[in-house]
Amino acid sequence: MSFKTVSVIGLGYIGLPTAAMFASRKVNVIGVDVSQHVVDTINDGKIHIVEPELDMIVHATVSEGYLKATTTPQNADAYLIAVPTPFKGDHEPDLSYIEAASKAIAPVLKNGDLVILESTSPVGATEQMAEWLAEARTDLTFPQQNGEFADINIAHCPERVLPGHVVRELVENDRVIGGMTPKCSERACQLYKIFVEGECIITNARTAEMAKLTENSFRDVNIAFANELSIISEKLDINVWELIELANRHPRVNILQPGAGVGGHCIAVDPWFIVNKTPEEARLIHTARQVNDYKPAWVVERVNRAVELICGEQNKSIKEIKIACYGLAFKPDIDDLRESPALQIVKCLSALYPDNLVISEPNIEKLPEDLCQHIKSEYDGNEIAADIHVFLVAHKQYKAFSRKSFKLNTQIVDVVGLF
Repeated sequence: MSFKTVSVIGLGYIGLPTAAMFASRKVNVIGVDVSQHVVDTINDGKIHIVEPELDMIVHATVSEGYLKATTTPQNADAYLIAVPTPFKGDHEPDLSYIEAASKAIAPVLKNGDLVILESTSPVGATEQMAEWLAEARTDLTFPQQNGEFADINIAHCPERVLPGHVVRELVENDRVIGGMTPKCSERACQLYKIFVEGECIITNARTAEMAKLTENSFRDVNIAFANELSIISEKLDINVWELIELANRHPRVNILQPGAGVGGHCIAVDPWFIVNKTPEEARLIHTARQVNDYKPAWVVERVNRAVELICGEQNKSIKEIKIACYGLAFKPDIDDLRESPALQIVKCLSALYPDNLVISEPNIEKLPEDLCQHIKSEYDGNEIAADIHVFLVAHKQYKAFSRKSFKLNTQIVDVVGLF
């Protein structure tokens, strides 16, 4: 029942912090990633993502010999799969990364091992993973075949952490653990208790999968309400920020803040997993997704109107106008661009105004390849020289700005309430 060696498959925003937390408890950890750059960076005691405190933990655990990275799975007692689950086609879940990870670890599995799927997944993905493993290793038995007497234990345990606070929340947050059998749940619970101080709550695999999707769908619906309010308020010439502040004075009302849309690999993705499985039943969840997915287009239209205003008031041609875009990440103070509405907006503006953009994103070193033709402003606390200022992410660096920071003849499109 002991875990002398743990292997984490996928060393991204969740996998690397999880590997580091096990290693910080003096457990031998083998991290596996398909990127040689990621592997080399970690083995140098460095990190390839932005996450407070993580760099110190990785440096210490690599130096002490408890954490190492490789591109090829090796023998371990427990395997945690933390790979992406993107879309294919019309918001259909793409499980190819999970399938590839399953087939990669299959050759090194042995009797008594534990395999945990941490990737946020549609309901039934853990069972599908067990099938892939069973097909690859016919000499071993799996829970769907032998139940409690299977050679390999399998469970689903979704992460539920906030970027920027991952190290703390991995330790403090409760974990939902869904084993394919009670024994699988027991072993998975024992594994996480190595570093988790929150409660480990046991359920079955399907309910654990649905729990994560439900959490993020709840948040998506609430954000959609705020985003829809912002669209309505602009049409009615109402300050949405003041409106929400007043409404929230009601003791049982707590409206969230609107933004440029919804991004990140969780909230922008997980609700579609429910819609894909139950399209006729998930009507509210589907509508919320449509509202939030529409918001970037609405922001682009606001910028278009600002361009028309500048052209009319200052007698400038479109080519003469400079547009400064502030923020590309999907939320403040991180470098994560996954499913970012800000990035989507800037790419759209780049297509509309290819010669006009200046882009600020203080959390990344260089712009994505499809935006690299534009100037990246190295933020120095001062206003960027531009006719239109588009604030898409409320990074801490931008909070020092005030209306007085900008020239009177400039247009400000603020979709995150900085002002």
